[in-house]
Amino acid sequence: MQKNPTSPRLATLNWDDLKFFLEVARVRKASAAAKRLGVDYTTVSRRITGLETALGTLLFEKSRHSGFILTADGQRLLSYAETVESTLHMACEQVSGASMALSGHVRMGCTEGFGSFFITPQLSHFVDQYPAISVDILPLPHFISLSKREADIVIALERPEHGAYVCCKLCDYRLQLFATQDYLQRHGPIERLVHLSEHPFISYVDDLAFSSELLYLNHLLPNANAHLRSTSVVAQYVAALQGRGLAILPCFLAAQDARLVAVLPREVDITRQFWMYCREDLRKLKRITLLWDYIRQVTELNRPYLMGETQSLRFVD
Repeated sequence: MQKNPTSPRLATLNWDDLKFFLEVARVRKASAAAKRLGVDYTTVSRRITGLETALGTLLFEKSRHSGFILTADGQRLLSYAETVESTLHMACEQVSGASMALSGHVRMGCTEGFGSFFITPQLSHFVDQYPAISVDILPLPHFISLSKREADIVIALERPEHGAYVCCKLCDYRLQLFATQDYLQRHGPIERLVHLSEHPFISYVDDLAFSSELLYLNHLLPNANAHLRSTSVVAQYVAALQGRGLAILPCFLAAQDARLVAVLPREVDITRQFWMYCREDLRKLKRITLLWDYIRQVTELNRPYLMGETQSLRFVD
């Protein structure tokens, strides 16, 4: 008699349970995973217990304060489960034809100012071209994790130091010092860097800045009087418009606003970079490739805008 090639443990495994495992591993809370999956808490808990029973091992340590923490076996399973997930995505594209490949959902994470003032208007045109692809834009003033699948593609100030990622330098962008015309009229002309010590600044909260690349005021004027600080560059921009201080802002955010004037543009001229990256296993998906290539195209098209050389945002025809 021919033996059944399927092991008893594999035969009892419900492959759909891997989806629940992945969500819990990424968000560390069954309630949060349930919300993302559109089910209730007990369903998630039951699925995780069923998977652990089928595999004969504990996948999570449960803590009241830290949530669901992967065990060593859970960590080993995670990489395999992510491979299964990516393979299924690829298989659906390959067998479903071009219409399926040009559909689906993509989540893009990016820094707050760039995401709100550049990426959002550009992606509004992208979804016009590809109406079957839906896009979530996450313009957030903090680090966005690819390992937890908080996003499929990330645009950040720094390239990732490690991980199975595809990464490219997206673009340079320029920052300058800005104030309202009213502020400058009330306080007199600022002709040299030394004069800046007499003025109040709007800046980042140093110990809460998610990247050291944001702490340019410390390098420009170490003893600057930052009387108003925020973790949000958009909040700094809005505060600068009130005419109560100076702020170092990206040109793509401030130069296009006629209410703001560049102060000492030759002396205060800062260049930073944006990096774009995604997981290696997702990069081959057609919808990821389309969005990736589109973002590279529009940033190259808008290089003068991002460097503060023009105030006109351009779009792909």
